[in-house]
Amino acid sequence: MGARFLQIHTLTSYPASLLNRDDAGFAKRMPFGGGVRTRISSQCLKAHWRAYEGEHALGSIAAPQSVRSRESFERFIVEPLTKEGVNQEVARTAARKIVGVLLGSEQKKEKAERATRAKKIKPSEGSSTGQDAGEPEVRASTPDIVATAQVTVLGKPELDYLCQLAREAIRESNDGASQLEKAIDARMGKDKDLKENIQALMPGSLEAGLGAALFGRMVTGDILARTDAAIHVAHAMTVHTQMTESDYFSALDDLARNAGEQASGHINASELTSGVYYGYVVVDVGGLESNLGRDRQLMSDVVHNLVHMVATVSPGAKKGSTAPYAYSHLVLVEVGKAQPRTLQNAFLDAVRPNGNIIETSYQALASHLADLDAMYGKNEERAHAGLRTGDLFEQGMSLADLATWSRDRVA
Repeated sequence: MGARFLQIHTLTSYPASLLNRDDAGFAKRMPFGGGVRTRISSQCLKAHWRAYEGEHALGSIAAPQSVRSRESFERFIVEPLTKEGVNQEVARTAARKIVGVLLGSEQKKEKAERATRAKKIKPSEGSSTGQDAGEPEVRASTPDIVATAQVTVLGKPELDYLCQLAREAIRESNDGASQLEKAIDARMGKDKDLKENIQALMPGSLEAGLGAALFGRMVTGDILARTDAAIHVAHAMTVHTQMTESDYFSALDDLARNAGEQASGHINASELTSGVYYGYVVVDVGGLESNLGRDRQLMSDVVHNLVHMVATVSPGAKKGSTAPYAYSHLVLVEVGKAQPRTLQNAFLDAVRPNGNIIETSYQALASHLADLDAMYGKNEERAHAGLRTGDLFEQGMSLADLATWSRDRVA
């Protein structure tokens, strides 16, 4: 294999926006280099890349997708069987039995943790129902829905296989609950057999779907295989200290206004931020190849689309009132065999807001790269796409050409 790692570095400027909020509704932050920076969490970035539906989306790649939900078994086992005429309660009995076998240890662990928390928290200290405020709520409208204690990441091939397993067990059991459970036990066999059957569905880790192959899946039970992330994403942080403003706003009451009243229908304030963010993504080429079943074409498509998405897909809360959409000023890609290293430390000394922040950020990044090369040697091949970058970085090209260049280096 030529390249072991592909690194993507970006600089992206967002004006008045609120890209990623904490539990209190404020912009997420991180102390760094003696100052506090505004940040965008890696979870937020990955969620937007997974959900993106435009050109170069992951969903446009010909590969089975992952399903991330607590209700996957309801949606992809119970509902299809019900539509085929199976009694809903019978379908749910089958689905619950399958959940118990697949996630038995995890379900028991979560149940024990909930019981411990319930003893520590009195009902009056939590919600009106006594539920821990940190726990996901069960939808009150459908109390009998088959839902796991935590979000599971399952591939569509896995869910289709389990649905077929339930379908065959129901057909053999004549709708009897005890007979149904015995039929499912017989169908699922020993844990090892079931694990081998699921892993045989697709090559590599694709039985868990493309999302899990790229961003990983934690062990969710004794049977489902762990999938290590092949794409590593850092929290994006501003190259300068935080720049925030409290946004006072009011909402007009049109009917009251038409009646001649001067009062507002609503008054409030929220935080807005602006900044230039450094983003960092690493593709473990060997891990990606393994997770995608040694399919080089699929791997090439993923890298090609990833370069486009990292540069053009924006996260953002309060979209209706801030339109937080921006493309990166700089996308720098490095390909090599040495261990990756972030370039965030180019901004350990915060960029000063006076002057041209973008040009100063370019200079800081280029200077840091030169220092790294001088100390450790130049171990990577580099190319970039950027706005007004001049000759600061090697091999300037369009974003489309950079995506192709990156694809060719891993293919």
